[in-house]
Amino acid sequence: MISKADQALLVKKGISAEKVAEQLETFKKGFPYLKIEDAATIENGILRVSSEEEENIIKYWDGYCSQGNAILKFVPASGAASRMFKDLFSFLSAEYDVPTTDFEKNFFANIEKFAFFGDLNAMCVKNNNATIAELVAKGDYKAVVFNLLDFTGMNYGSLPKGLLKFHTYGDDARTSAEEHFVEGALYAATDGVVKLHFTVSPNHRTLFEELVAERKAYYEDKFGVKYDISFSEQKQCTDTIAVDADNAPFRENGALVFRPGGHGALIENLNDIDADVIFIKNIDNVVPDRLKSDTVTYKKLLAGILVAKQKKAFEYLELIDSGAYTHEQIEEMIHFLQRDLQCRNYDIKDMEDGELIIYLRNKLNRPMRVCGMVKNVGEPGGGPFRAYNQDGTVSLQILESSQIDMNNEAAKSMFENGTHFNPVDLVCAVKNYKGEKFNLPQYVDKNTGFISHKSKNGRELKAMELPGLWNGAMSDWNTIFVEVPLITFNPVKTVNDLLRDVHQ
Repeated sequence: MISKADQALLVKKGISAEKVAEQLETFKKGFPYLKIEDAATIENGILRVSSEEEENIIKYWDGYCSQGNAILKFVPASGAASRMFKDLFSFLSAEYDVPTTDFEKNFFANIEKFAFFGDLNAMCVKNNNATIAELVAKGDYKAVVFNLLDFTGMNYGSLPKGLLKFHTYGDDARTSAEEHFVEGALYAATDGVVKLHFTVSPNHRTLFEELVAERKAYYEDKFGVKYDISFSEQKQCTDTIAVDADNAPFRENGALVFRPGGHGALIENLNDIDADVIFIKNIDNVVPDRLKSDTVTYKKLLAGILVAKQKKAFEYLELIDSGAYTHEQIEEMIHFLQRDLQCRNYDIKDMEDGELIIYLRNKLNRPMRVCGMVKNVGEPGGGPFRAYNQDGTVSLQILESSQIDMNNEAAKSMFENGTHFNPVDLVCAVKNYKGEKFNLPQYVDKNTGFISHKSKNGRELKAMELPGLWNGAMSDWNTIFVEVPLITFNPVKTVNDLLRDVHQ
């Protein structure tokens, strides 16, 4: 039953009662597993580019940038960094007072190597009248960690990753957000303007805006560009209702409880962006300047492949609209769709001419993305697969383990023996051949979310994650997978990852 108070809450969030009913029904029946044909591998769904081709493709991208096309870098940056410091939070609550685990020992043995060391040392002096070295000398290790994590100190335990200092440059240090400023200048500038968009939490937006106000001019001067930096927050209308063990709406003090719908909700934010090409990359996957050349090279490579394939798709769509196409040109379109865009329909040979043209036009006239894939080295993340779609076609998809039936031995084997995984390295084209924006939510596969078990104030609840941004939210896009080297993937999952050579 929906009460007046419930209705008022739904209106405030912009969520319809029908959507709530739909979500409640999904909790009852669950999300179906996806049927997969095989794991994508090199030359079987994943493109490996030769060095000769690479040079030409990068030149093509540089030429595209010089034509004044709208290019933007989109960085999901709303997540708090608390998980980065899980081991240090455990140390604070441990019964012992000196570093005991390997993680703790490594942190303190190399503490001077962190880009935030100077700030932390100053905070210790301010709050404890002692330097880090002095606190350590008298065994007060926890005071150091407390100054790093607590709101009375640097508050790193609650800040988002984008606002943490990652890398040192002489007397200066950069946050991960600033490293994205630099990347944008190196591969995503048009007419001397770099457009960046960060999705942030409402609690941290002011801090991001302050960082931009403080540091933007420095990077504009350093790279000879102008920055157009914007922010957005996950929309409340993408929140999902929580339920109890019986799939009834979870309530607290009588009020319905909603939860953020996960990063898949950001398809709405992406849909609001007006750009021809959009780069998407996680906030923590950055490296110091000495290692940026590979990142720049392969970002340009992915983008060059995208705009070249998009140009060909546009030519075919204009040809279809003209009606002046030959049988040979139709065959060419079929080969392009199947070979270049890896979208297959095993019934295509049985289609009548009119049906075939409608099918080709529909499949070519969609958003397009090129996704970098790195060799699988055991990192968690979605993998590249060929999967069956609602209309019976088979196309390239990035799938998480939760979308695959692990009780099916064949599917489980495909997942476990996959050669590559997705490091969230995407370049997207979101306008059609007439220059009009696609309505991106139309291309979401709503059957690709998942249900997780959580707790709130000691009570168990079930939460619904919307289809992931680069999984189900882009399910009905044209997709190309390209192999990129592992050096382009350098995530920071724990604070000690910043001690790795690639972050020093």
